[in-house]
Formats: sequence, C-alpha cells, structure tokens
Amino acid sequence: MTARVLVVDDVAANLKLLEARLAAEYFEVVTAMNGPQALEICAEGLCDIVLLDVMMPGMDGLEVCRRLKADPRTAHIPVVIVTALNQPADRISGLEAGADDFLTKPVDDLALVTRVKSLVRLKTLTDELMMRAATSREIGLDDVMDPETLVGEGGRILLVEDMPATVERISRTLSPHHGIDIEGDPQEALFTAAEGDYDLVIVSLSLAGVDALRLCSQLRSLDRTRMLPILVIADPNDNPRLMRGLDLGVNDYLLRPIDRNEMLARVRTQVRRKRFSDRLRDSVQMTIEMAVIDGLTGLHNRRYLERHLAMLVQQAAARSKPLSLLLLDIDHFKAVNDSHGHAAGDEVLREFSRRVRKAVRNIDLACRLGGEEFVVAMPDTDAALALLVGERIRQKIAGERFQVSDGASLEITVSIGISSLEGREDTPEGLLKRADEALYRAKRAGRNRVAAAA
Repeated sequence: MTARVLVVDDVAANLKLLEARLAAEYFEVVTAMNGPQALEICAEGLCDIVLLDVMMPGMDGLEVCRRLKADPRTAHIPVVIVTALNQPADRISGLEAGADDFLTKPVDDLALVTRVKSLVRLKTLTDELMMRAATSREIGLDDVMDPETLVGEGGRILLVEDMPATVERISRTLSPHHGIDIEGDPQEALFTAAEGDYDLVIVSLSLAGVDALRLCSQLRSLDRTRMLPILVIADPNDNPRLMRGLDLGVNDYLLRPIDRNEMLARVRTQVRRKRFSDRLRDSVQMTIEMAVIDGLTGLHNRRYLERHLAMLVQQAAARSKPLSLLLLDIDHFKAVNDSHGHAAGDEVLREFSRRVRKAVRNIDLACRLGGEEFVVAMPDTDAALALLVGERIRQKIAGERFQVSDGASLEITVSIGISSLEGREDTPEGLLKRADEALYRAKRAGRNRVAAAA
C-alpha cells in the first residue's frame, strides 16, 4: 500500500529522518516546515495523511490540526501528532484537537509504518465513497462533511473483556456518555456485534485462553461488521500483537493502565468517525436511488424500466414463460392541474401510485414512465390474467374518490393498455408499442377502461 504522506516539522533533521523512514516503505513524502504551508498543501488535496509536529513557532501543531478538522475539505484527512511530549495530558490535547493518533519521539519504525498504513486504508475507503457520491453540492454532501454536525457522544459500544475489575472501570467511565454492552466470550461477542447496531467494539487483547486478534479478524471478515470501528486494549509489553492487530484493520488502541480522559477522547473520535462514514455511505445510497427512483411517487423511473424490462423479456423468452405489460394513463389529468393546481396534481399522482402498488405483486415492476403515464411489467403473467389485473387497478382508481389538501374530492379514472410477449423474437420496444396502441384504443373508446393489444 502506498500513499502521499505530509510530514510537518520546523526542524530539517526531523523532516529528513521521517522522510527516509517512510520512503523506505515506498510512501511518497511531501514536507512542510510550518502550519500555514501544511494547511495549503492539505487544502489542495496533495496528501493522504499528515504527520504533524506540535512544537512549531507561530502556529503550533494543535492549531493546525484543529483547522484541518474544522474545514469540510480536509476534515477526512487522518492526522498523526508526532512530538516529544509524552504525558497523558499531551495525548488528550492532541485527540481533543481532532488528531487520529499520537506518536512519541523517538518514533518506533514499526509503530510509525503500521499506523500510517492503517490510517491510509481508512482514508482510501473514505475517498472511494466520496468519489461515488459524485459532486458534494448535488447530493448535499456539504452538510455530511460539516464537522459541526458530527457528534461523538451517545454511541452504542460493545466491550469484549473478561476481567471484572476492568469491565467495572471502563463501564463507569463510558456509561455517562455512551450505551455500553458487555460480553466476555469472543464467539458470543461476534454474534452480538453482527446483530447489534454498534458504533464501536472495544476488545481486550488479554482475554483468557483465546486469541483476541482472531475476533478482530472475524469482525473484519463479516459483511455486517466490516466497517465497524475496533479499539483494542493492550499491555505496554504486547507491542508485536498490537502491531499485528493494527495491520489486521484495528482502528485504534489503548495501553494499560488506561487513562480515563484518553479513553473518552479515543472513543469519541471513533464514534464520530463511524457516524461520518455511515452518513457518507447513506448519501451514496441516496444518490444511487435518486438515479432509478421517481422522487414524487416512489416508483422506479423510466431509466430503471428501460434497463430491467429488457432483462425481464430475456428471462421470459429463455424460460418460455409469459410476460405482460400494462401501460396506464390517468384520464383528463391536465384538468386536475388547471382546476386545482400542480400541488393537487402531485397529490393525485402519489395516491394513484400507492393504489397501483397495492394492486400488483411484489415481483411486478411498477414504474412512472413520465407525467401521468405509468407502466407495470408482470412476469409469469399471460394476457388473460393481465386483463384481470388491469381491471382490478381500474376499479381501485375509479372506485374511491381522491381527496386533496384544498378540500376537493376528485373523481379520477384511468385508461389501460395491455400487451403480452409474443415469442422469443419479441422485444421490449415491441411490447411497449403494442401496449401504447391498446391504450389509445381505450382512450378512443371513452376512457376509464382496459384494452388489450390486438
């Protein structure tokens, strides 16, 4: 795994040392000797992770970190504080400023490389989600990226620990801020994590008689828990297993004895990051749905129909199964808009769609073709059964008046044209054309009726 690492330090010797260590692991290194220069490089998107010294003249590292995390353009860039300060209060200051981790000089090579790889992996995933989300302005990603909207309190946490004294201390610290569940058995913990909607799993590496890293590996392997943050608790002399855990995908760690404030800060960071990822993923999903769902009616749109109707026709032809199509057009819909306004027209379209959806099966494909035209594609349905379904829809529409918000009670009817698959050589275009011809025959015959293709 390679990435572009920004090293920020006002001492040239420190820059050269970190640059040499990272270059040996095939990372591309960018350097800056002060805070403003670092902020400029990050704003231009020229790095994947920042290694940041605290003690710098002018703007110190903590202020640089705060500014990076406050800017929606750079808030997702991982920041590692690298400094000679090694007191718990110093670590907490860095975490409170928004840092993702804290390394103490002299920096251990293995710890440095492993932490960089772990955070780069997270950054790569975030970048992929953001790229799939297309432009931020189009889907409202500016709000999702706004750090002010990301809260690290009130998370759901699963603690995997079998030492009662440690469980009691951690619970006492976290309970006022988060909901916490306890599980001492790793296998049960795996099932609990998969079934529960957790924001973080805390795993002790000192579980009796089992390898806790196996649980971490299983959590990363399951689809339901693959994105769930993992924070491990390790002994100070358990460096090799800790580094192996980070390489497996563990997000963060705490060393015993656990500092209360550091634990609160690290948990808050992980919960906030999880919520950021979830909201970003939801935005991506919303964008995908917007591409195939009609926003007014909730039915699939014309684009989705064109893609899936071709697939339904192929499947029906290959299996020698029937397939029928209903083309629906609301009668005199323009008069509704002219007399009661477009808001009333929208209400009619929504209620019409609801009634159609209730009248067809789950396997049927109901779409809004555009305007007041709708299509229902029905697999395993011959022409005779399609006529019955079309008549049922017609009765559901005409049988109960439509109530709109201006108090009016509207009598709405629908004309329906039906076509059915005519052998292996038939096409989606042919189906739609014959259904359209049948629809116009129903219109010419007086509307509010169902007509089948000749």
